[in-house]
Amino acid sequence: MPATLQLKPRKERSLLRRHPWIFSGAVAEVRPPEIGTGETVRVLDSSGNFQASAAYSPRSNIRARIWTWDPETTIDADFFRQRLSRAIDLRLGLNIPTSTDAYRLVHGESDGLPGLIVDRYGDLLVVQYLSAGAEHWRETIADSLVELTGCQSVYERSDADVRTLEGLEARAGALRGGEPPGLVRIEEHDLVYWVDVLQGHKTGFYLDQRANRLHLRRLAGGREVLDCFAYTGGLSLNALAGGAKSVISVDSSAEALALGEQNLALNGLPNEKVEFVEGDVFRLLRLYRDQGRSFDLIILDPPKFAPTPAHAERAARGYKDINLLAFKLLRPGGYLLTFSCSGGISEELFQKIVAGAALDAGVQAKIVERLHQGADHPVALNFPEGAYLKGFILHVD
Repeated sequence: MPATLQLKPRKERSLLRRHPWIFSGAVAEVRPPEIGTGETVRVLDSSGNFQASAAYSPRSNIRARIWTWDPETTIDADFFRQRLSRAIDLRLGLNIPTSTDAYRLVHGESDGLPGLIVDRYGDLLVVQYLSAGAEHWRETIADSLVELTGCQSVYERSDADVRTLEGLEARAGALRGGEPPGLVRIEEHDLVYWVDVLQGHKTGFYLDQRANRLHLRRLAGGREVLDCFAYTGGLSLNALAGGAKSVISVDSSAEALALGEQNLALNGLPNEKVEFVEGDVFRLLRLYRDQGRSFDLIILDPPKFAPTPAHAERAARGYKDINLLAFKLLRPGGYLLTFSCSGGISEELFQKIVAGAALDAGVQAKIVERLHQGADHPVALNFPEGAYLKGFILHVD
């Protein structure tokens, strides 16, 4: 008999809307009780009717993640090969490889593969298995990726904090092929970058900001730019490529800024126009305010302040503080590019937070463009949580 997970009465409603998560509070019974982590279960409603096939995670609040709603589909190696092939074909159909050799191949739930992230950097794939189900099929997925992409090197970066919620230990290392070099060279929109795939944030680079880097490039001409939370300089370099008069690139990580300096040299951009500053962004913004400094364009791309809605209130204070300080440093006619990558902060809430910051700063500002993650990070209509990156280009009157 196949393993089953039976829901409490009326708890199938989210599944009828094709939402891919089942929370622990919706579960009435699991049979047999000793189902292994990541194993496939048949999800039944309270009347015993089939609803979906899912990966079981006994230690997570998200108790199961849906693989398919089709009762005839078997979860096996061929299932994963087909899902991966579909995800790869989407990126090719969007012509993403024509502007870059670094992009997301698989974006978790939105590609029908919950908890699986695959990023391509040239001929190297960097994989994150962030759910019990993805972990369970780890080797099968790696084999299919090599077959479908022709990439012989697959490096695992399953070291994100969310694995602990699944009861999984952090893991990183070569999965197929040998250990990659510490720095991998990529190209994007006529610029080149060194990416630290071994230790860098996420899988090494903020691939989701690709389109937004171009937006910045078009705005930066002749402007004095302050780039906060600059990491390895992706946005700073695009400001320079767009003709910025000057750029101050701020980050708390000396290692990230050092790589930003290498990226600057790699592209032959004028180093006399850039100042790399190691420091806490909040403190530096206050210092610049007290010094009477001002800028034509400010970028705020902070790390995740609110991973879940439970953290939203505390995160809102942080977002308001940095946006308030940025508004005070902007000259009339200046632009603020402000972002949130927090899943616990909706775009509507983020707009309210930023509007409150503008009000307290005593400035009039308008949204001239809304910014989101790139097309290689699609958002399934039945999974709005996939729309984690939101941002605004704001003009200050």
